[in-house]
Amino acid sequence: MTAALATWQTARFAIDLAQPRVMGIVNVTPDSFSDGGAHASTEAALRHCEQLLKEGADILDIGGESTRPGSPAVPLDAELARVLPVVREAVRLDVPLSVDTYKPEVMRAVLELGADIVNDVWALRQPGACEAVAAHPACGICLMHMHRDPQTMQSAPMQGDVVPEVLSFWVQQLAQLRALGIDPSRIALDPGIGFGKTVAQNFALLARQRELLGAGFPLLLGWSRKSSIGAVSGIENASGRVVPSVAAAVLAVERGAAIVRVHDVRETVSALAVWRAMKAEEPRGDSHASQDRQQQQNP
Repeated sequence: MTAALATWQTARFAIDLAQPRVMGIVNVTPDSFSDGGAHASTEAALRHCEQLLKEGADILDIGGESTRPGSPAVPLDAELARVLPVVREAVRLDVPLSVDTYKPEVMRAVLELGADIVNDVWALRQPGACEAVAAHPACGICLMHMHRDPQTMQSAPMQGDVVPEVLSFWVQQLAQLRALGIDPSRIALDPGIGFGKTVAQNFALLARQRELLGAGFPLLLGWSRKSSIGAVSGIENASGRVVPSVAAAVLAVERGAAIVRVHDVRETVSALAVWRAMKAEEPRGDSHASQDRQQQQNP
């Protein structure tokens, strides 16, 4: 495995991962499971970007296609029409800009506009996706584990022990990127909470997250408002899952996550401020997070 570096290299920014980073979600879809398409227009999306930055987001993640369970695929032209106007303006905000897409045509288009990161739920398994990011000299890449596809992933979720399956998947995908000469400093990994996994498997990934650090790359975790959060909290409405989502984000950071992808930036940033204050007073040698980051750098 490759040792994780203290920074995540992206197109315009080397993101310092010495402290956990908050990635704010900007959905520009009309059918988002979490916000009901509230930011589907370019103007609304840009206002939301600015609001998330005011609340403390370190990275913005723009997505033009819903990947909720059972969601239909969006045609290429429709995704481009949703995403490109937002990216064209958002790159002027001078913050790391991620685009959540699996289509190589979208990847190439947003990178040409100045986007910094490709966040791919398919982990570059679509034809041409690896080549699209390999052609860019420095864009950041997030490889997410997904079982099956968004249309079928929850109708037939994974079986058995999820942790070794995720690690094995990453090994295969990382080998392809290595063969293309992509620098490891550009890569982060996401275990794909909710993507073809049972509630128990999702929480197994959280409970055993330190095992995932053995892959040697920064971990990006996305628990925000997921159905597993609803299942254990009893909160049916996704927008009402703020408190348990923040709890999951803090637990993920405690177990070594470098980036948390969230809808509720202000609340997450505030909770992590409490976590950091506690860590600052913790006796040296007793910090699991410190051990986790050392393991990332020296697996």
